[in-house]
Amino acid sequence: MGIVLNQSFKNTIITYIGFAIGGINTIYLYPVFLGATFYGLTNYITSSANVIMPLFAIGMQNTLVKFYSQYQTDAERSRFLSFTVLFPLLLIIPLLLIGFLFQEEILYFLSKKNAIVKNYIWLIPFIALCMAYFEIFYAWLRVHMHSVFGNFIKEVGLRSASLVLLMGVYYNWITVEGFVYATAVVYFLALLITMFYAFSVEKPNFQFAIPVNTKAILTYTFYIILSGSVANLLLDGDKMILNQYMNIENIAFYSVATYIALVISVPSRAMHQIVYPITAKLMHEEKHDEMNILYKKTSINLQMVGGYVMLGIFVNINKLYEMVPPEYAGGILVVFMIGLSKYFDLILGNNNAIIFNTKYYRTVLFLGVALVVLTVILNMIFIPIYGIIGSAFATLLSITLYSLAKLLFVVKKLNLYPFTNQTLYSIALTLVIFLAFYFWEFPFSPIISIILKSILLTIAYVYLNYKFVISVEINEVMDKYLKKLKVMK
Repeated sequence: MGIVLNQSFKNTIITYIGFAIGGINTIYLYPVFLGATFYGLTNYITSSANVIMPLFAIGMQNTLVKFYSQYQTDAERSRFLSFTVLFPLLLIIPLLLIGFLFQEEILYFLSKKNAIVKNYIWLIPFIALCMAYFEIFYAWLRVHMHSVFGNFIKEVGLRSASLVLLMGVYYNWITVEGFVYATAVVYFLALLITMFYAFSVEKPNFQFAIPVNTKAILTYTFYIILSGSVANLLLDGDKMILNQYMNIENIAFYSVATYIALVISVPSRAMHQIVYPITAKLMHEEKHDEMNILYKKTSINLQMVGGYVMLGIFVNINKLYEMVPPEYAGGILVVFMIGLSKYFDLILGNNNAIIFNTKYYRTVLFLGVALVVLTVILNMIFIPIYGIIGSAFATLLSITLYSLAKLLFVVKKLNLYPFTNQTLYSIALTLVIFLAFYFWEFPFSPIISIILKSILLTIAYVYLNYKFVISVEINEVMDKYLKKLKVMK
């Protein structure tokens, strides 16, 4: 776990810096500088692009990670890298042609509730294309154990660029309409930077050649497309559906709430970047015991870190919403619903990486497709009745069912189990601390209140988790630094 902890730590810091910048954008700048309409529009475009991105990438970012370590020679690896970059064009080009032929029908369907969407529809496939190839070149870096740079571009670079653009709107350097187009340019620049850095790590030798195990690759790729589509639809599909039933301003209200809740998943996102290729290697070498240890470690470590983040959000949520325009306040319940679903998914550790590196991944993927259908149906039922709260409930129910199904699958089929007694202790501690901190507030300004409560929360959470040895690994790291500080012998 040395390299895992090292790069995961760096990725976690980078990701939280990115989320901090994104938090400033989301809570302060987007609502005020763009207004609800153009904030909702921008979020709808990027969310829609994220939903169709797996089709454009054809799952090559995951395929690259799974199969790269199986090639023994430089020539074979070079041929495989070329394949992962060029093969997606076989689907991208036909999809773009279909979109062009049926553009009027597509425009009518997507803009019938919100006419403003019509003028910006073409940005969706453009951004999706940039996202797809960014992920492919990011995977290129990950298989060479260079996950930090791509993570920096994805988490910090994109959000910092948005911050600069928002300041441009504030100072009238660009219009709110120009901001939407500039956002697309930012994704294109992120792709170019990551691509050239990937080429500097492994010099490309592009060739129109087919890898030796093409059948296995294509089979795996087909199911990974389903996997990526399922994951992204569960993440952003609700915003697309909201556009069909409600005014686009509601996407802005919903986006603020979901962004706050998504901070809980940051530790998982950071660790996943480096754990995924290690998991692929262990599964390929059939090292069951080592895999089981890694599974448990990722689960409890993510639960401990994610639980702290979740508590920090939940106990401060009321003060946090005092800092956004009043019309956004209806999203507090959305934060709780989405946050709980992310926490449950978090404590499953590297569950996804395990599933997608076994011969059994097909079954779970088809189950995921069924749950996406369920998500759409639930959204169509609850959004007209409860608005954004209904959408959050549909997401909570769908993600929880999907996560539970994946957990049971890994336990039954692979005899791998992520939980220990420490899992129950951690949940109990988290609940007790939540009840102790949520129902009282400092009579100060929101920022000061949040800082003070967060300090007290941190002291209580760290002490209790250390005292009960929730995570042996994290305790060992703390002991190391405590000895350096001469706090303990």
